[in-house]
Amino acid sequence: MKAKLERAGKGEMILFIHGAGGNANSWFYQTEGLKSQSEVVAVDLPGHGKASVSKGCTSIEEYRDSVHSALSSSGIDKCYIVGHSMGGAIAMTFALTFPDKVKGIVLVGTGAKLKVFPQILEGIMKDKEKTLSSIIEYAVSKNAPASLKKGCFDEMMKCNPEVIYGDFLACDRFNAMETLNTIDVPTLIVCGTEDALTPPKYSIYLHQNIKESRLVLIKDAGHMVMMEKPDEVNNAIIDFISSI
Repeated sequence: MKAKLERAGKGEMILFIHGAGGNANSWFYQTEGLKSQSEVVAVDLPGHGKASVSKGCTSIEEYRDSVHSALSSSGIDKCYIVGHSMGGAIAMTFALTFPDKVKGIVLVGTGAKLKVFPQILEGIMKDKEKTLSSIIEYAVSKNAPASLKKGCFDEMMKCNPEVIYGDFLACDRFNAMETLNTIDVPTLIVCGTEDALTPPKYSIYLHQNIKESRLVLIKDAGHMVMMEKPDEVNNAIIDFISSI
């Protein structure tokens, strides 16, 4: 199971890890917006995007190890890691397991636990299209344009249902509540105030339990905050890295 990396730009290296059913395109606005001042590296996790020839994983630890392997084989020694939702869980687990490889982490729309409704797990295999459509309705704020919803839906539809099921299973099994206080790298936490999938209280909990972490709540944005409010997210990342 291999992850694939897309690299662009020069400067401080930032690795971006997408969420369940996503791919490297989830970070389009970040890689385009930050590549003029940083080296941006977007990951396609196994089973996703350009790594779709591989099988997906069913645990956060497996995805973590696939990212670590991809970094090692690419000669990348140390970088910042930005993770969204499931990608945030991977980033936390990576920082706990390989702290010497991490300059800092940015946790976007994620939580210490990511429980998944049983009907979503069941629905992915029974009726992928209907289930994803329902998820996307909750994934963006009410004011998000229809084109954004359609774009998110179309990208997730590219992913095989078995892979998406594995992603949600990995999320459902994830629990870092007992280990958050041992994360020992600089941490920025970003969440949209209208996030219905990983509500702001999840990010506030992360902030309260990860020592010396920073919290940025972005108004009028939902779970796909990095697409809904890309400038605000990019500025938060830039400010975070500049301060370290």
